[in-house]
Amino acid sequence: MLRSPKFLQSSQFLHPPIPPSHPPQLQNMPTLTPFPIIKQCCKFSRRELAIGSSSSLLLLLGFQNLEPFLQSRAQAEENIADTNINEGQEENSNATPNCTNKNPTRKAFLDISIDGEPVGRIIIGLYGDDAPAGAARFSKLVSGAAGISYRRKEFIKIMPNYVQHGGVRSYGVDVELAKSTGSDLTAESLIDEWQRSYEKCPGTKNLAGTVSIIVRNPLKPPPKLKVVARQGKLEIDQEEVGIDPNGTEFAITTKDSPELDSSALVVGKILGGMEVVERIGQVKTVNENTSSPYFRVAKLIGDKRAVVAERGFNRPYSKVVVTNCGLIE
Repeated sequence: MLRSPKFLQSSQFLHPPIPPSHPPQLQNMPTLTPFPIIKQCCKFSRRELAIGSSSSLLLLLGFQNLEPFLQSRAQAEENIADTNINEGQEENSNATPNCTNKNPTRKAFLDISIDGEPVGRIIIGLYGDDAPAGAARFSKLVSGAAGISYRRKEFIKIMPNYVQHGGVRSYGVDVELAKSTGSDLTAESLIDEWQRSYEKCPGTKNLAGTVSIIVRNPLKPPPKLKVVARQGKLEIDQEEVGIDPNGTEFAITTKDSPELDSSALVVGKILGGMEVVERIGQVKTVNENTSSPYFRVAKLIGDKRAVVAERGFNRPYSKVVVTNCGLIE
């Protein structure tokens, strides 16, 4: 009787207690805040926290305002690129002016005959604005205002790319007639104008169908030095070899003639009668014989016969004459 209660008490420990129908209320356990842990392991000063917060704020604001900034920057770069392109186009237009599309200001005509047979009229447009000195010289010689004109004067050279007129003589009656009207038959003013045009306009100037005045002789050799006696003293003087053009000879091109750019000033272009120019270019001429060894030796030693023969090269066998000329009002 005394052992049964003890057994019962021990059996309570063997069988676990039945959990109640309602869970027991948990007691509020004190929780540790993270601040003491952070403070213990990672210590930050107020200055570092202030710098970090400021940097984060700036980074956030930068991401918010980045798109309009990039757009404005791209727009500014595009504007700069457009400005550079426009400036480059302006520089190119100033560096390479248009020298081919010239507008004629006056018209002149030349009536041509071959061996006395009329073959037609050539109409020429003169560039009074682009080549004022050359156009004025050609106008005076065509109209006769210079006291002399191209009338009854011949074409002296027919080349594969152009035909050349002999102009008027720089001696004799022609000079006396020119002086009576105060006209100047020198090519100095024309050379200055040719020099400006040569530097201004790159590329070929004497294109097919252009009219130009011969202002210089590119084949003229340099002057020779010689010793002369003057007033009992020996002096060194320069001897000019060859004859300079007098600014009255002109050439009409049948094809592009870059070989004329170094000696001819473009003063106009053909407006009508190009078939007449081509007819002149078909006239038979004296064959060039510069490859002959006899000619080379004679030219080297200064034989006058070689000079005379050279002047006859490419000269037409037939007489090609300007029978009449003038200005078209």
